[in-house]
Amino acid sequence: MTGGRERLRRSRPQAGNVPPAGTVPIFGLRRVEQMMGTAISFDVRDPEIPAAALQDAFDYLRDVDRRFSTYRPDSEVSRLSRGEISEDECSPDLRRVLELCEQVRETSQGYFDIRAHRWAGGLDPSGLVKGWALENAGRILEAAGACNYCINGGGDIVVRGEAAPATPWRIGIRHPLQADKVATVVSLRFGAVATSGAYERGEHVRDPFTGRAPTGVLSITIVGPDLTYADAYATAAFAMGPTGLAWVAGLAGYAGCAITADPDGSNGRLTWTPGFERSFADPH
Repeated sequence: MTGGRERLRRSRPQAGNVPPAGTVPIFGLRRVEQMMGTAISFDVRDPEIPAAALQDAFDYLRDVDRRFSTYRPDSEVSRLSRGEISEDECSPDLRRVLELCEQVRETSQGYFDIRAHRWAGGLDPSGLVKGWALENAGRILEAAGACNYCINGGGDIVVRGEAAPATPWRIGIRHPLQADKVATVVSLRFGAVATSGAYERGEHVRDPFTGRAPTGVLSITIVGPDLTYADAYATAAFAMGPTGLAWVAGLAGYAGCAITADPDGSNGRLTWTPGFERSFADPH
């Protein structure tokens, strides 16, 4: 891994698309709604995409939230956690999510564990569900003809195509210690960005082997082809603490950066895995 230099730029306080200076979108669809415990935004840059496609995508996400929320006692996940239904009685979607969670648990040597991440007991697949759901919402847009879009769910992002002709999407990674700054900006035309840290939801990610929140790292960001895995990998790597980035370096097709912390929780130095530098956006 390399690192050591800080890349701090004044920008918006939350990870998301950062347009190049002077770029003014002329057409497309944009919409933001609160769901899944965060703000979900869609930015479609294709002309002539029907607004109904955006409505369908949001309706799908609302349905996922209804069925997978650990905060709703009537959700399918909550009912499974309480033993009211068995895995065999679960919907195909939930069985698929449980299968994906088990894959990541094995890949991460147990650091991604949906039974350990919910300390009040039960199951909490939310470290994978949001990325999986946003990927599926993107497919709804693509079925309507969208080729150029960005979906942002609280800093977990999937992009396709370009923000403007010959212009990739620019995505700011929030600095966890300074909410009005970004630590760096990445540039993508096809792929996903996911960040895990404790600066928004507190110490919700813990080392499943110790039960304690990780130390020595403030956030970890993963870039790769699939938001389902990037989201879960970011959770697992953050749970690992300072060794998480070395684990990410061994994941085929994925790269990562971390903002490290001194023992007193200060500093915020950016380090990254080999290959992540290809994602750095050119400064504007």
